[in-house]
Parts: sequence; structure tokens; C-alpha cells
Amino acid sequence: MRNITLSATYSVLCAVEHKTDAATGQHGDLLDLIRLNRGLDRLGEALGEARAFLGLPKRELPRAPARAGSSDSARRLLALSRPIVGTLAETYLRNRGITARLEVVPALRFHPACFYRAHDAAPRESWPALIAAVTDAAGAITGVHRTWLDRDGSGKAPIAAPRRALGHLLGNAVRFGMASDVMIAAEGIETMLSLRRVLPDMPMAAALSANHLIALILPPALRRLYIARDNDAAGRHAAMRLRDRARAAGTEARILWPVTNDFNADLRRFGADALLARLRAQLTPEDAERFAWGATQSAAPA
Repeated sequence: MRNITLSATYSVLCAVEHKTDAATGQHGDLLDLIRLNRGLDRLGEALGEARAFLGLPKRELPRAPARAGSSDSARRLLALSRPIVGTLAETYLRNRGITARLEVVPALRFHPACFYRAHDAAPRESWPALIAAVTDAAGAITGVHRTWLDRDGSGKAPIAAPRRALGHLLGNAVRFGMASDVMIAAEGIETMLSLRRVLPDMPMAAALSANHLIALILPPALRRLYIARDNDAAGRHAAMRLRDRARAAGTEARILWPVTNDFNADLRRFGADALLARLRAQLTPEDAERFAWGATQSAAPA
């Protein structure tokens, strides 16, 4: 069997059945001969050799759909979304006092009809949604966060769980600017955008929950980390845990605290100038000079 030439094998590929050698007990078919002759390990490789010889087109395997909840699903949703300027997502953020430089926030997108299910057995609905890209420290997309919106953009959609994330989140974040030596980290997107309104050049990262804030992967060159905590038990605990982690790694860490429940509530209640003044007092003099000096004009509504 091994002595049969490869050309003869190919020429009668479709005509010979599976055979057994009565003298030796060896068995196989022409694809086995091709595999042995060419030193191939896999049936698919042998099929490819045969198709090439016969001039048959290469078979393309159908592309498997992205697994629900995977990073691939997250990237596809992001690709189907569009910039937020002029959309209900921009309306939603402006209603929360977040008005400055939204046209230069590539992490945020809008989807006009993002699917939602209250639970696995519930019917599928579609609502407009603010879509936020979750990335690793190198900027690679690992997931998305969805905030489903009311159909006029006045607030969140009237559904059981208007906020959900998908993809790989642990250690990653929604990022506003790429951090190097200094950054602010917090739980929520609206918290970060509120601080960004008055500190537009400060790199920031929203980890999306208290537990994910604790596990946030910090840039290796980071010298100083500010942690903008939420004013509840989970927020205080997460801020202290991340502060202790950062300090153990040799990074200076400071906690920023709001007057009310969170910094977005502070922005809406007291205004941008008061928020900027409070933050300037909590930054180091070096960072106040670098990021907060003369930032009042940036704090003005767009």
C-alpha cells in the first residue's frame, strides 16, 4: 500500500473504496495514503491536499456565532454602535450635568435598539442604550457596559436591570485617557464623567462595580493613584482595599470623597465650580497645578 504513487492515488481518489490488505491486515483508503505519503497528521490536511490536486475550491467553514457574554459579543455590539453626539445618550448625560467634551470620548457609543431580557425566559425587548467600551491596560477591548435608556433620553429605561456588562471585566475598566504616572479610578461611568468635566486632562478609569474596583489592574509606571469613592459602605470598603493594594505595590494612593452619595450627585447639587474647588483641595499641590489650575473654564457647560 505504501508503494502506490501519490499521483495514482490522486487520480482515482473518488473511485476506490475503503480496502483491507488480506496478507498484512493493514487497512485504509486513499485519504490515508495521502496522509502517510505527505506526512500529514490530520484528516483535514489530507482533504486539503486532495482538493488542491483535483482543482476543487477550498471549503470555507461557517463562522461560529459569538458566544453570548463573550468578549467577541462585546466587540460586535460596540462595532454596531455609533458616537454619542446628537443621540439620546448625549441627552441622558447632559441631564445628569455631564456636558463637557463629549465629542472626544471614544470609549462611549450609542445603540438605538439594544436587546434586553429581564431573565433567560423573558421576551426580548429593545431599548436605546449608552454603550461603554471596557479595555485592558494596553487599550484592547475586552467587554462593554450597557446603560439602557428611556426612549426620550430623560433617564434610565424603566426595566428591572438598566445596567449590565458583558465580556471580560475583572481587572479592566472603561477608560478616559490612557494613564501613565497619575490617574483617578472609581466605580461608575457617571462618577468619572463628572470628574472629567472639571479635570478634563486627568486620565480616569471606571471599574463598574465596587468588587471590580478592588481588582483593577494598575499601570506599571503609575506613581500616584486617586480613588474617587462612592459614599456608601461598599464604596468605602473598595476604596480602602484598592488604596492598600496600590501602596503595597509602591504607588502613592489617596482617596477622594464626595459630600453627597457620589460625585455626580455633587456636580448636580453644587455645580461644577464647587466640585472643582473641592477636588483641588484633595489633590497634591503638584497635581492641582497640573490638572486643576485654570480648569474652571473647562467646567462651564458646553
